[in-house]
Amino acid sequence: MRAILTVENFASNLVLTMWTPLFVGIFIAIITYALWPRNKATFDVAAQMPLRED
Repeated sequence: MRAILTVENFASNLVLTMWTPLFVGIFIAIITYALWPRNKATFDVAAQMPLRED
């Protein structure tokens, strides 16, 4: 069986090779933002919101 290079195969391979590292980078950026010490106070306040009685 011989592999045929088509536009669909090329587009699929391009999407797989470009989007995977992009999404991994976005995921790492979100985790870094969430765990950054400067943001701790903001997240602590947000965590207490459901427990407050207004």
